[in-house]
Amino acid sequence: MISFRERQQIRKGFLKKRVETQQHNQFSYNPTPQESLLILIHTTRFFRIFELTFDKRKKKKNSATMSSRGPGLFSDFGKKASDVLTKDYSTEQKFSLSSESDAGVAIASSLAKKGGFSAGVVAAQYKYKKSTVDVKVDTESSIATSITVTDILPSMKTIATCRFPDYNSGKIGVQYFHEHASFTTAVDLNKSPNVDISATIGTPFVAFGTEASYKVDSRSFTTYNAGVSLTKPNYGASVMLADKGDAVKATYFHQWDQEKRGVAVAEIARKFSTNVSILTVGASYAIDPHTLVKAKLNNHGNLDTLVQHELAPKSFLILSGSFDTLAMDKHPRFGLALSLKP
Repeated sequence: MISFRERQQIRKGFLKKRVETQQHNQFSYNPTPQESLLILIHTTRFFRIFELTFDKRKKKKNSATMSSRGPGLFSDFGKKASDVLTKDYSTEQKFSLSSESDAGVAIASSLAKKGGFSAGVVAAQYKYKKSTVDVKVDTESSIATSITVTDILPSMKTIATCRFPDYNSGKIGVQYFHEHASFTTAVDLNKSPNVDISATIGTPFVAFGTEASYKVDSRSFTTYNAGVSLTKPNYGASVMLADKGDAVKATYFHQWDQEKRGVAVAEIARKFSTNVSILTVGASYAIDPHTLVKAKLNNHGNLDTLVQHELAPKSFLILSGSFDTLAMDKHPRFGLALSLKP
């Protein structure tokens, strides 16, 4: 005989199990075989699309950053120091106007006057996917063209140039970038071509490189240079042996104020055959977000100064001057450049 208390316990256990069963049935879903197949197909397609998108982004990123992750080109050795000492310094009057469309077409025109001579250039550039076409026409009826195609093969750039009406000026070159090396070669498209070759090995921080130019008809090297470069975010140095070993040049670049673009540069060049050395020091500093001043002085007393002011985004006014501090009776030379990009 079951007591009343035992019947109550059995009833409570049955009700609890019934509630749990109802809750399980409420939140569970048992798809049919056809529905299971559709779910599997859509899940597979989603992950496949995600994988393809990730691979495209990865390849694009690797292609764009291969040159920055590698040692760079031999022609870039000492470039930061060279830009501080040479870029935008001029004693001529120059005006340039440029514009660019969303379709990848850019047009620029410039007019320069130095002394009693004037020269003008009209340039056009068209970019389409991985190709770039440049055409320049000057006042001497010369037409310079170049075609650049990237990633014909991974990490490779091909450049073809020609200047009309000089049909013997054609040249084709190839640049290859690797994580630990870079290589360039260029060949003249004429009957007696020059073959230019350069190679670098190393990392983005330390690199060794060399370049040479070989004349096919005379079977001789007309140029061979070698150098080493050290590059860090805030400083860099390079040593170059040039002119078949007859000249050596060493440069040092130091950025002491990143916000103000404060840069100091020193360069020493020596020619062994003439026993002449030139020491040049220079600096660049932004006195405000839109105004940059530069100056350089060498051991022969030549002083050059420059003031660059940004009138509007990508539009600049540049005033420059050149003085001989050892002969102050000489008239200084001044330059003016106005570059507008609406």
